Amino acid sequence: MSKNKNNKPVWSTRIKKSRSTLFTKVGSSLYIDKRLYKQDIKASITHVEMLFKTKIISFQIKNKIIWGLKKIFNEIKKKKFIFNNQSEDIHMSIEKRLFELIGEDAGFVHTARSRNDQVLVDFKLWMIEATDVIIKEIDATNKLIIKIAEKNIYTVMPSFTHLKNAQPISFAHYILAYLEMLTRDKKRFLNNKENLFENPLGVAAVAGTSFNIDRGYTTKKLKFKNPTGNSIDTVSDRDFVLDFLYSISVCSNHISRFSEEFILWNSDAFDLIKLKNKVVTGSSIMPQKKNPDTLEYLRGKTGIFYGNLFSMLTILKGLPLSYFKDLQDDKELAFKSFDQIKISLQVMREVLNNFIINKKKMTKLAETGYTTSTDLAEYIVQKYKYPFRKAYIITSKIVNLAEKKGKKLDQLTVNEMRLFDKKLNEDVLKLFNIENSVKSKKSYGGTSFENIKKMINKYKKNA
Repeated sequence: MSKNKNNKPVWSTRIKKSRSTLFTKVGSSLYIDKRLYKQDIKASITHVEMLFKTKIISFQIKNKIIWGLKKIFNEIKKKKFIFNNQSEDIHMSIEKRLFELIGEDAGFVHTARSRNDQVLVDFKLWMIEATDVIIKEIDATNKLIIKIAEKNIYTVMPSFTHLKNAQPISFAHYILAYLEMLTRDKKRFLNNKENLFENPLGVAAVAGTSFNIDRGYTTKKLKFKNPTGNSIDTVSDRDFVLDFLYSISVCSNHISRFSEEFILWNSDAFDLIKLKNKVVTGSSIMPQKKNPDTLEYLRGKTGIFYGNLFSMLTILKGLPLSYFKDLQDDKELAFKSFDQIKISLQVMREVLNNFIINKKKMTKLAETGYTTSTDLAEYIVQKYKYPFRKAYIITSKIVNLAEKKGKKLDQLTVNEMRLFDKKLNEDVLKLFNIENSVKSKKSYGGTSFENIKKMINKYKKNA
């Protein structure tokens, strides 16, 4: 193999004429994939070590190539490496620089390897690291949620169904619902990570290679669990990208739901929380405004995550086996989603660190809308052994009377309630206390204060 001069593509011997300037521009992915340089050099060093182990290259050539790759690594790290778009991608950039450093022996680096498996091993190694970063961000967010919950176990608020007051709950119980969502996200990423531990290195372009390589060696050195089993599937597989983008999309959905609720609660209509100045912006015309732009930012980014996922799904939808240039867009979609979900989780924590609960308003709203009606119905069932539907009807009639008289349930007299069932007595009055209502929800996963304390302890152990 001769030295690659004048930045010509490696296929210039076969394809004599230069590509058009426009195609050279659009065909280059260097601006995207240069962030894979660490993984590319690591995988190349491992590949070269395997070539020596299997006696495909000599000891001297192995050492020469590894010396050159390590020098290139330091050049890129110290920002002394010149990235030239004529090189098309990070893989060719490194290879061309290797030729400049050690001469024709650089050509041995690509023995028994194609860019197809080279790209895949780099991408999977990057995604394993990226997944670990996301999991750390989720863990940090969950720890903050636990701290907020601990401080607000006895803060009572209304739960909502259809945005109508439902039943009294603890604010801690509410905020811990998002911890549950993020914990599922974490599990999803961990499951995806397990599927990344199949080593694509060695399948070459599509059919494997005639060289007597040792894929078990590269698998062990690169800390994969096993080599991929079908060379055709390996070079065309982007399921792991879909899994990654899907997991990010679901996580962003949870962040968006949180954002939407906090936007509503921060509004003058709800006034359940107040955002501190650190996480709001003003208006260009209305001096009084404090807008929840950080939350709107988080909510808006969800559309981008969905778009990246659907772009990848669309790319793969009608793609025959095996490799096509279409697949080159996978990295840009994954990189953009990763960068943004990392920032989104950090912004979410910034909001969680900068809001104030309006406890008085929460209590007042929890006492509005007959939120303890279900407590009365359940009491009637437990006390008088009525079928629930009969208790439901009795309670509905009592609520209708209170509504007609413009009273809260605890403002009705026992005699007024006995119009609908003579067995009712003064015991029912304590049911309408919202704290008693919260305390009574002792079923596993319920909002009782004791349950919440136990769950917080459980979350702490798993954090």
